[in-house]
Amino acid sequence: MAETQPGSGTVKKALVVLELVASFERPVRFPEVLELSDFPKGTLYRLMKTLVDQSMLSFDPGEQTYSLGLRLIRLAHAAWKTASLAPIARPFIESLAAQARETVHLAQIDNGQVLFIDKLQAPGRSQTLAKAGKVVPAYCTGVGKAMLAFMGPRRLDIALQQQAYFKYTPSTHGSAETLIPELHEIRDLGIAYDREEHEQGIISIAAPILSDNGRVLGAVSIATSTNHHSLDSLNNFRTALLETTARIGAEATSWQFPS
Repeated sequence: MAETQPGSGTVKKALVVLELVASFERPVRFPEVLELSDFPKGTLYRLMKTLVDQSMLSFDPGEQTYSLGLRLIRLAHAAWKTASLAPIARPFIESLAAQARETVHLAQIDNGQVLFIDKLQAPGRSQTLAKAGKVVPAYCTGVGKAMLAFMGPRRLDIALQQQAYFKYTPSTHGSAETLIPELHEIRDLGIAYDREEHEQGIISIAAPILSDNGRVLGAVSIATSTNHHSLDSLNNFRTALLETTARIGAEATSWQFPS
């Protein structure tokens, strides 16, 4: 066991560096990474050089910048195809987006945080912060609340403890005490709303994707701006949204989508 610990530590450090580079969402110079890193300069340089050597990072000598490497992108694409809900859900959310003519998000939840795994942006509609690969809190998003509401008690208790309850807007929940009553309402209604809780001016209607035994697999939302819709008018999409999530859940169950 002791022999594996150094290797495990190195892998962990490398993953931290990859996540740090990815967080910039653009090519980044070494000093920028160093400024945010907890690693000493020499350690960080060696880690990044190793990642470049393994094609997990790409280095542009002309610009002196680092970006995610082709090998990492290939691995991510393979994971998207085999371990993600996205390929299963894609034809269904395409149909929903065409019907609603608004932006559709597909998300899953991990360690209490929402991971957006697919997005179909409606032409001419307001851009949202959400995009594939983006991680956001669960307590202040439509998809997040939809998934939290349908969790079992133990899983929900853990997830609620993982929320920061930062007030992004005046509408954001500031504690579990205000969030929990809404989760009960969501479970009764089958749908959740984002009432400008994460982004000012952006609202959504969301529903969970459930397996045939009620396990939460993910969620779908239709998001728009307050310039185009109100929360009341978003209810026009409720039936189509629930039909979409039911079909995705049935398809995912038949494919034995993993926990």
